[in-house]
Amino acid sequence: MLCIEELLQLELFQQLPESRLNWICDRAEEIKLTKGEVLVREGDIHRGFFILISGNMGITRLSEGIQMPVGQHNAPAFFGEIQILTDDLVPVTLQTYTDCRLYEISSENFLIVLHECRNFERTIFQAVRNRLRGLESFIRNREKMAALGTLAAGLAHELNNPAAAVVRSLQSLIPATLELQRMNLVYGQRNVEDEHTAQWQQVRDDGYEFLLNNHRIEPLTLMDREDALLDWLEDYGVKDAGKLVEPLATANIQPELLEQLMARWRDDSTELRDMGIRWLALSFDVMMMIQSGLRGAERVSELVKSMRSYSHLDRGARQQVDIHQGIEDTLQLLSHKLKYGVKVKRVYDRNLPQIPAYGSELNQVWTNLIDNAIAAMSGKGTVEIITLKKSDRIVVKIIDSGIGIPLEVQSRIFEPFFTTKSVGEGSGLGLDVVRRIVENRHRGAIFLESEPGKTCFIVCLPINMGNAESEQ
Repeated sequence: MLCIEELLQLELFQQLPESRLNWICDRAEEIKLTKGEVLVREGDIHRGFFILISGNMGITRLSEGIQMPVGQHNAPAFFGEIQILTDDLVPVTLQTYTDCRLYEISSENFLIVLHECRNFERTIFQAVRNRLRGLESFIRNREKMAALGTLAAGLAHELNNPAAAVVRSLQSLIPATLELQRMNLVYGQRNVEDEHTAQWQQVRDDGYEFLLNNHRIEPLTLMDREDALLDWLEDYGVKDAGKLVEPLATANIQPELLEQLMARWRDDSTELRDMGIRWLALSFDVMMMIQSGLRGAERVSELVKSMRSYSHLDRGARQQVDIHQGIEDTLQLLSHKLKYGVKVKRVYDRNLPQIPAYGSELNQVWTNLIDNAIAAMSGKGTVEIITLKKSDRIVVKIIDSGIGIPLEVQSRIFEPFFTTKSVGEGSGLGLDVVRRIVENRHRGAIFLESEPGKTCFIVCLPINMGNAESEQ
C-alpha cells in the first residue's frame, strides 16, 4: 500500500493536507513491473494518473517505423495528467529500463484532487506546459529532419539516373573516340580524292544536324527504316550489322544513300570495304553519347538549381518571392513521389506579383501540403494547384482527389499533435507548422474544405506585409 512518506517525496503532494494524502493512499493501486515491460503504448486509450516510486522508465515515440527516445521518468516522478485533461490517446510508449514500482490513481480521483487544491492544480499545469514544450520541440526537430531526409532521398533518387547517364556516356566515349581516330588514320593512308571524302563528311554532318535539332522519326517509320537498313547491310556483307542499324536509322540515313557511297568499295579486300559504314554509325553513336551526357548534366544542374532556389540559400531571410517558382521547386523535389500515378494540374494566374516572404519557410508550407495530398490519395490521383489574386491577397489552393477528411475532425486538423494518420506515420505537427508559418510569419490565413473525393487547403497571403516583423 502507498504510504504518505512516499507521496511526500514529490513536491506536488507536499501542498496537500494529511487527510487528502491518506485519501489518495487508500485509493492508489500498486503496479509492479520488471525490466523491459511496457506500461502503456502509443495510441492506447489513456488510463489514470501514475506515481513512480522506484525505478526508471523510458519514453519513446514511433517515427518512420523506429521507436525514437523522447525522454525518461526517474523515480520519484508523476505522469499521465495530460491525457486525463485532454482525453486524448496516449502519445508515447512507456517502457521500464529497470524494475519499477508505481501506483495508479483513477482519472476521476485525480480530477477531484486537482479541482480541490489550487496549488496542486498550478503545479500540474506547469508540468503539462513543460512536458508539451519538450515533446513539441523534439517532434519539431524530428519533423525538420524527416522533411530534410525526404527531400534528400528524393533528390538522390532524381540525381541518380542523370548522373549515371553522364558516367555511362563518358565511359563509352573514350574507346569510341579512339576507334574513330584509328579509322581516320587508316582512311588517310589510302589518299582518297577530296571529292569522295567530302561526300562522306556531308552525310555525317547532315546526320549530326538531324540529331542535334532533336528531329523525331515516328516509331513505326523508324522500325521500317531499321529493317530496310538491316537487309541492305546483311546483303552487303557487314559483320554484326544489327549493332549499326540503330545509330544509322536515328540519324536519318537511307539504304539508297549507303548504296551510292559504298559502290566503289564493294570489291575492296581490306577493312575499308565496310569501314565507311562503321565510321558513320560510330560518329552518330558518339554524338548520341554526348547528347545523353549533356541531358544528364542539364538535369543535375536543374535539380541543384531547384534545391538552391527551394532553400533560398543565396538570399536573406525575407525577400521578394515568386509563389509559382516556389511551388515548382517543391514539385521538382517531390517528383519521385509524383511519377508513379499522381497527375498535377496547374491553374496559375501568371500575372501574380511577387510578395515579401520568408522563402524557405513558405516552401515548407507547399512541401507539407503537397506531400499530405499525395499521402491522402495513396500515391495515385490528381493534385490540382490553383493560384489567383483576390483583393490585396494572393490565394493558393491545393486540391487532392483523396478520401477526404471526416467532418467531425476538420475543426481539429491544425491542432498540435492531432493527426488522422496511423500511429508512427504522422507526428501531428505538420499542419501546425503550416499554420504557424502562414498565420504568424506571414500574417496570412489558411482554411480547409473537404468532402469525400476532394480536399482543398486554401492559403491566403498578403501582397504587402508591411515593415513590422511577426513572431513565430
